[in-house]
Amino acid sequence: MSVSHDSTAAPSADAPARTDFIRQIVRDDLASGKHDAIRTRFPPEPNGYLHIGHAKAICLDFGIAAEFGGDCNLRLDDTNPAKEDPEYVRAIQDDVRWLGFEWHDLRHASDYFEVFYLAAQKLIRQGDAYVDDLTAEQVREYRGTLTEPGRPSPFRERSVEESLDLFRRMREGEFPDGSRTLRAKIDMASGNINLRDPALYRIKHVEHQNTGNAWPIYPMYDFAHSLSDAIEGITHSLCTLEFEDHRPLYDWCVDKVDLANAPELLEPLLAKGLPNEASKPRQIEFSRLNFNYLVMSKRKLMALVQDGLVDGWDDPRMPTLQGIRRRGYTPGALKLMVERVGISKQNSLLDISILEGALRDDLDSTAERRMAVVDPVRMVITNLPEHHAEALTFPNHPKDESAGMRVVPFSNEIWIEREDFEEAPPKGFKRLTVGGDVRLRGAGIVRCDEVIKDADGRVVELRCTLDPESRPGMEGANRKVKGTIHWVSAAQAIEAEIRLYDRLFTAADPDVDEDGKTYRDFLNGDSRRVVTGYVEPSAAQAAPETSFQFERIGYFVADRYDHRPDRPVFNRSVTLRDTWSGKA
Repeated sequence: MSVSHDSTAAPSADAPARTDFIRQIVRDDLASGKHDAIRTRFPPEPNGYLHIGHAKAICLDFGIAAEFGGDCNLRLDDTNPAKEDPEYVRAIQDDVRWLGFEWHDLRHASDYFEVFYLAAQKLIRQGDAYVDDLTAEQVREYRGTLTEPGRPSPFRERSVEESLDLFRRMREGEFPDGSRTLRAKIDMASGNINLRDPALYRIKHVEHQNTGNAWPIYPMYDFAHSLSDAIEGITHSLCTLEFEDHRPLYDWCVDKVDLANAPELLEPLLAKGLPNEASKPRQIEFSRLNFNYLVMSKRKLMALVQDGLVDGWDDPRMPTLQGIRRRGYTPGALKLMVERVGISKQNSLLDISILEGALRDDLDSTAERRMAVVDPVRMVITNLPEHHAEALTFPNHPKDESAGMRVVPFSNEIWIEREDFEEAPPKGFKRLTVGGDVRLRGAGIVRCDEVIKDADGRVVELRCTLDPESRPGMEGANRKVKGTIHWVSAAQAIEAEIRLYDRLFTAADPDVDEDGKTYRDFLNGDSRRVVTGYVEPSAAQAAPETSFQFERIGYFVADRYDHRPDRPVFNRSVTLRDTWSGKA
């Protein structure tokens, strides 16, 4: 499967303008002259793998920049080195590029550590920050509650000189972890708890993946994130709704540091040759992307991996972008899903059928067709010569002539799906039964004459007769029969490992902890079944990550890592229609 990287290009003049409240804000800002150009950023923390929810943020951050002729940076907000790993960094970059986007600049919050440190000293000198000696537990006690104001720390009125001295000594590594923090001096009685003197820096003697052991102190996320946006000249800082209550702190940090009027704080960047366009960004919040039958908490996903409940971050049952890519989801399907969901200010739990439907619609138009048999039973066509072999021609895609044709071998012995035969058919059964006719896709009409069973009574072989007048191009080819089934030639088909994936959880909302149960209690024991089937040769020869519709079965993808032409492995991406019963 090839991946296009041109999707960040601005839409054509003929494309209808997308309308949502964020794009309207951007249009208004450009029309008023507030900004000459738009700059956004996608700022993941490299402490885990990206998931489906991040796909919405990626499409929004990069998409808006492209639509309005602007730029989007990829910035890794690496301020918590204890939980970060280069493995996550590599995966994040891979995911963004797989979705078809390219960043303007690759940045790290750690690029700006020296700027943050100088900015913090500026806040102390202004009387807007102080070094506090309260323990974390004491800070929680002093903070108050939603209904009661907080109490000021006994260290809140420390002199500027003492706080500056202590902060510099924190920087030198003189104090142990957790012994002191730098806190903003805002309002301990604020109705917004985020403004009750939040921490700006904490002591952590932890090695950082980019800066090594240079820093024994690290900035808190809210401080680093807001200043990073300002440093990079971000015009619209798009984030999910849980950051709405943090916006006053975001604005406070940007306003109090005032980088645009403090060029001395940016000198470390100039020394590194890093561009900077200090400005005042605007934070805008939108709803998260949440689907039922999934969990998207990084903590829970981490637990699933570490406890061996799934086969790693890229397990095709995981909602990580690495996982759903291996499952067979495409960038086009995810973009279609994001477009259908839209942008709003209201969080909701969406039905996963929206996601699965987007994949079906995308693959219906793009995936070539192949024949495969998942649960095979042998059919011997008795009126064809032994070892009979011929080549039939099939279109690669019934709706796209440009996809061309392929040759499919046909012989006197074929595999068909076990469920396509019933010795005692139920009412309404339209496939093969003893004495009945069925059409073999593209090959002709057969009648079942005899059933061969093993010692346990299991059907192992069907002996059938092919109507010679029903072959393609013959006069009887259009003779009406009740059903059509697919097949593969037993002699030429390739044995394949076929992984039948389903939803990982049986409960629509596995995050709801009720009656003593947790998400672990709702794991679907049938979320993966591995069977041995057969595929036509052209499917086996496909490159990894090639998607197909296996006719009458579903959409499948050649596994990204395990598939080989001599040992094909296919993952079921999605069924042809929603057949989920919710039963394990």
